[in-house]
Amino acid sequence: MTTAPLTDWIGRQDQHHDRLDPRPAQQLRSILPGEDSLAPGTALPPLWHWAYFPDFTPLSALGRDGHPARGGFLPPVALPRRMWAGGRLQFPGDLRIGDTVEKTSRILEVREKTGRSGALCFVTVEHRFTVAGDLRLIEEHDIVYRADPAPDAPTPVPPQADPAPIEEAITPSPVMLFRYSAATFNGHRIHYDPDYCRDVEGYPGLIFHGPLTATLLADLARRTGGRPLARFDFRAISPLYDIAPFTLRAAPGADGARVWAAGPDNALAMTAVATYR
Repeated sequence: MTTAPLTDWIGRQDQHHDRLDPRPAQQLRSILPGEDSLAPGTALPPLWHWAYFPDFTPLSALGRDGHPARGGFLPPVALPRRMWAGGRLQFPGDLRIGDTVEKTSRILEVREKTGRSGALCFVTVEHRFTVAGDLRLIEEHDIVYRADPAPDAPTPVPPQADPAPIEEAITPSPVMLFRYSAATFNGHRIHYDPDYCRDVEGYPGLIFHGPLTATLLADLARRTGGRPLARFDFRAISPLYDIAPFTLRAAPGADGARVWAAGPDNALAMTAVATYR
């Protein structure tokens, strides 16, 4: 039997609908800063749409990591580890509490390469969110698939983070990670199963969600400028864990802000650029 190349998945589409009920937003509010009204008709804070459109894949169809097994909408990448590598979001309008939203997803790109840590595969997915045909949000989501780490593989050393005029401390906890996983219906075991993290994927603690880091940075950028976002681009550099505090940092500009996250050893964890409307 021949196996179709992964590039055959480029162009595949998927479509879902969801109503932006207040409850998922209230669940996020329990762990995120801010005082946005979550009353019907108010704008959903940036990146909170990740609490909607849950994937209710049956347990029998999950992979070892708690994610849906490959080969449906996403290509059947054989590499066992997957993580968010980054994303780019445009906000031509607002998603509002109570809206009924159509989400159309499309595979934009599949790239296989070899890095210092071994084989890698990058998959980019575009999501377009519309309300009654009106485009409100465009998202490009980068997923990276990796091989399991070799027992003797050296730990990558990320660059050091720059200082910033604005800094905020975040103290993660297993409860915070659990609540975000629950609010976003994220079954990825790296966020709640310490034995799996340590013994299978080789991490020293639970992984702090990349999307949660991005959401915190987007909120910091919005509060720094006092204006809604027109665009937000972010890239993951190195993992954050539940075992130590880290900092969010911002450098404001006239039309936007640079924001980034630094681990407890000042290792750069995520970088982002926000542009204001």
